[in-house]
Amino acid sequence: MRTLVPLAISEVRAYAESELKGLGFVLQMISLRLYTLALGTGGLAAASYALLRRKPKNADEVECERRTWLNTVGRITDGTVIDVQEIVTATNRPATMLIYQYDVAGVSYEASQDVTYLRQWINLHSCRLGLPTSVKYDARNPGNSMVIAEGWMGLRQ
Repeated sequence: MRTLVPLAISEVRAYAESELKGLGFVLQMISLRLYTLALGTGGLAAASYALLRRKPKNADEVECERRTWLNTVGRITDGTVIDVQEIVTATNRPATMLIYQYDVAGVSYEASQDVTYLRQWINLHSCRLGLPTSVKYDARNPGNSMVIAEGWMGLRQ
């Protein structure tokens, strides 16, 4: 039969402190590894996002995509050039606007198109009041239309 010998209070305290110190050191090492791993993963994710995200498009790129899309899926109807005007935009750059009107399903539309970057395909001095034109428009949204694009011109000169 075994006899249990009680330990002195000082011995118990010393034993408990050494166990806690040992566990604290192990926990501290594990947490440092986890923090390093988490920081590395977060840094890699942030760098990947910064390099691979889509850059915001400016207004000219959006307009070019709209013209290209309308050129491929748009329907054609007859219209009339109303006016050509030079205006100054909010960014103080001059813009040439071609104003035209057309009818779709009994509804009359009046629209304008910025032709500043399309001048090499048209002669703006021959665009006179009442000039007949073909207008490409979106069948689902007839207000979305154009008279000229990079690969198509509706002006009849």
